[in-house]
Amino acid sequence: MAEPAVRIPDAKVALSTASVYPESTATAFEIAARLGYDGVEVMVWTDPVSQDIEALRRLSDYHQIPVLAVHAPCLLITQRVWSTDPWTKLQRARAAAEKLDASTVVVHPPFRWQRQYARDFVAGIWRMANETDVRFAVENMYPWRYRDREMLAYAPDWDVTKDDYRHFTIDLSHTATARADALDMVDRMGDRLGHVHLADGRGSAKDEHLVPGRGTQPCAEVLERLALTGFDGHVVIEVNTRRAMSSAEREADLAEALAFTRLHLASAMKVPRR
Repeated sequence: MAEPAVRIPDAKVALSTASVYPESTATAFEIAARLGYDGVEVMVWTDPVSQDIEALRRLSDYHQIPVLAVHAPCLLITQRVWSTDPWTKLQRARAAAEKLDASTVVVHPPFRWQRQYARDFVAGIWRMANETDVRFAVENMYPWRYRDREMLAYAPDWDVTKDDYRHFTIDLSHTATARADALDMVDRMGDRLGHVHLADGRGSAKDEHLVPGRGTQPCAEVLERLALTGFDGHVVIEVNTRRAMSSAEREADLAEALAFTRLHLASAMKVPRR
């Protein structure tokens, strides 16, 4: 009997709620369900619904779309969301993930001015990871640049592979901004890579989060490598659609990103017919 021409990998493809901004968290659930995403990653930020576990549960149940990951409120604009204490933020993110049956909490390394937090971060993430089945996947960042000046804004380092974490998130828009080799970073993360933020970039000083295939990052090659190595984490579409002229244009971008991701995850799994 002939084997199937394509084996579909176990990785699930999710939509980040940040991908619909300035639309709401609720809209992200609706779009994810309509386009056929496997789930959502909730970016916890200033939208009150993103901070409300019961509201998120109702959206998940109504749209029949699971929450696969929770992105802790680590951004500059979310410094007061879920407390001003960074460890409290992570504890609340873990509790949210546990209550929503999400497998992963995404967290950024500290800003350098968060000195005590940065000093204890690596050990603290290990301690929290040992207390739960939820993965704390620490995300690669990038140097901040202005003209010919570069500022190292994150500690211990924007390149999280320089430190010892149980799980990593790789973000391909961030590798573009850092002008880092994404495939080399995937290799350095190895089997500790548990989560992917898929987006593209052209190496600008801005964190662009382009639709995959519209920049210079090896998005297709990364997906194919993940498929070949049996990656069973989540691939999350985290793109910037703020310039979309309409809801229909935004949805078309998100449909294109999903199709790109599924195509390249599957293309690496082709086997010859017998």
